[in-house]
Amino acid sequence: QIRLVAPTDMSVLIFGENGTGKEHIAHHLHDKSKRAGKPFVPVDCGSLSKDLAPSAFFGHVKGAFTGADSTKKGYFNEAEGGTLFLDEVGNLALETQQMLLRAIQERRYRPIGDKTDKSFNVRIIAATNEDLEKAVIEKRFRQDLLYRLHDFEITVPPLRDCQEDIMPLAEFFREIANNELECSVTGFDAEARKTLLTHPWPGNVRELRQKIMGAVLQAQTGVVMKEHLELAVTKPTSPVSFALRNDAEDKERILRALKQANGNRKVAAELLGIGRTTLYSKLEEYGLKYKFQQS
Repeated sequence: QIRLVAPTDMSVLIFGENGTGKEHIAHHLHDKSKRAGKPFVPVDCGSLSKDLAPSAFFGHVKGAFTGADSTKKGYFNEAEGGTLFLDEVGNLALETQQMLLRAIQERRYRPIGDKTDKSFNVRIIAATNEDLEKAVIEKRFRQDLLYRLHDFEITVPPLRDCQEDIMPLAEFFREIANNELECSVTGFDAEARKTLLTHPWPGNVRELRQKIMGAVLQAQTGVVMKEHLELAVTKPTSPVSFALRNDAEDKERILRALKQANGNRKVAAELLGIGRTTLYSKLEEYGLKYKFQQS
């Protein structure tokens, strides 16, 4: 999806829970577009009151209101030629939504206190963690603005639904932590891997990064162990946990679990929700007995 829409000038709405990396995706869309050399301006819509929003988005001239001691550029001016990222756009007041809609429709705005309009050339990418269609029904969000922001939608799944990404991300953050904290941690032991793979990650990628950074700092060298992660023990909630059904998908699921468990059959069996004896018999049945070395 990102590869398809990035080169275009279509407005994009990114939907996902907090911590799923929506701003990272927005920045990636910008970096892969023809606007890559121009500004990427993120806006925290939750911090904008309806009174401050006009000046924040459109800027103002000196003397426009009490306290306007100098001319100030707004977000649209700062993002000229580039991308304006509206983070948590659902938090905008209705008055601000109307103001924003008018500017997007007319492709021009007027700074507060100015006498002339200014045109703009900006791509808009928005993100939200709530159902904006529901917000429209509840009259908290304008349907016409949603149409304008919604040429293309990208839904970012929560980390708990992407278990195959957990260990690659953990290794990536481990390398970052080693560099930033001047540590030399080489990996994760089996219990740490099991903990990472079975934790529900309510804070998503952001939480994973924080936990890995903290774990590397504690470990310093060697490998990260379970206690370094400081995660509460939880029952597996991942969609990978299942009872084998003796069908064609079993082999693929077993391979995926073994890969995620780094070859540890005890951990793989727990991820699969089956006993080790059952796993061993399935490994032999599918000719996988020697595919992964026991670790």
